[in-house]
Amino acid sequence: MKATNITVVGTGYVGLANAVMLARHHNVIAYDISASRVDLINSKSSTVIDPDINHFFANEDLRLSATTCPQHAYANAEFIIIATPTDYDPELNHFDTSSVEQVISDSLRICPTAIIVIKSTVPVGFTEEMKTRYPSADIVFSPEFLREGASLHDNLFPSRIIVGGKGPSAHLFADIILNATERGDAPTLVVESTEAEAIKLFANTYLAMRVAFFNELDTYAQIKKLDSRNIIQGVGLDPRIGLHYHNPSFGYGGYCLPKDTKQLLANYTAVPNNLIKAVVDANSTRKDYIADSIIKLKPKCAGIYRLTMKTGSDNFRASSIQGVMKRLKAKGIDVIIYEPALKDGSFFNSRVINDLELFKSQADLIIANRLSPDLADVIDRVYTRDLFGQD
Repeated sequence: MKATNITVVGTGYVGLANAVMLARHHNVIAYDISASRVDLINSKSSTVIDPDINHFFANEDLRLSATTCPQHAYANAEFIIIATPTDYDPELNHFDTSSVEQVISDSLRICPTAIIVIKSTVPVGFTEEMKTRYPSADIVFSPEFLREGASLHDNLFPSRIIVGGKGPSAHLFADIILNATERGDAPTLVVESTEAEAIKLFANTYLAMRVAFFNELDTYAQIKKLDSRNIIQGVGLDPRIGLHYHNPSFGYGGYCLPKDTKQLLANYTAVPNNLIKAVVDANSTRKDYIADSIIKLKPKCAGIYRLTMKTGSDNFRASSIQGVMKRLKAKGIDVIIYEPALKDGSFFNSRVINDLELFKSQADLIIANRLSPDLADVIDRVYTRDLFGQD
């Protein structure tokens, strides 16, 4: 396949992983409004925690540059991949797609012949709405399925490639992605754009449902004085269920699951449902239960060990432990935080202590969504529901 001029807008997990993967075979420009991120990429450093990305920067011949100039980014692009944030807005009851809309508008003004690929998660029907707004635009939707900390690996070895758009552009983009991966037999599905949007939201809601299920199993076992680990292992031995993605937590969080479940529920307006709403509600119920369990231990100073959701991640957006913190502070409990990813001295009016030993000495109870060897010497003061030592 001939080299193609590709612009990737947004350099978070999704954008940078795609840019690095594609830059082995194509001419890629990464565009971001953040000068510090652009400088990192141009100095061959990752903007996110991902060992594979740093390895590729050091060892692969990548045709990749970064810029903060939209004119430079879009001018000669054949494909423009949008990977900007779309946070859920509870007041509007849907994703804030303003950044995606701005990129579409700017790119069509500067390079109207480019094929636009939306990778940001959007409401069902958004791509068709953009096609109606811009009839001459060639727009497809291609959802991303990756894990934080392993974003490049999951792009190189995809579980599936989904592209929404029935025209030749959709098939061409699917071929470009497939040829850039290390898995030439990855299942590839080209569907309508609205169907692809639904695939993304339903897939993440199913994962959230699985998290919520095992969390509620854990709540039941604790209240009934049963061994959660034994029950979960017994349930998971059914091959239809499996011993994976089953470790209890304080609730689901991170970039995708909280916002995607709420967006899917919003898309269910006028559509009968019970399960989707229950998944959203279950997460709040779990955080209430975790907080109540901690409050019953009567800590004077509760230490939050890491705000991040997963091992090897620097993301703590919408992390469940933040919801637990709010509930503890509402009861007047002093909360301190150990989070190396934070440089500030406070986080939502809670002290941040980045000296681990000092943190451990000041907290009479340490709250950890996921255990770490760092806590081995104070394990008798640790509250966690991490039963299997995995994410």
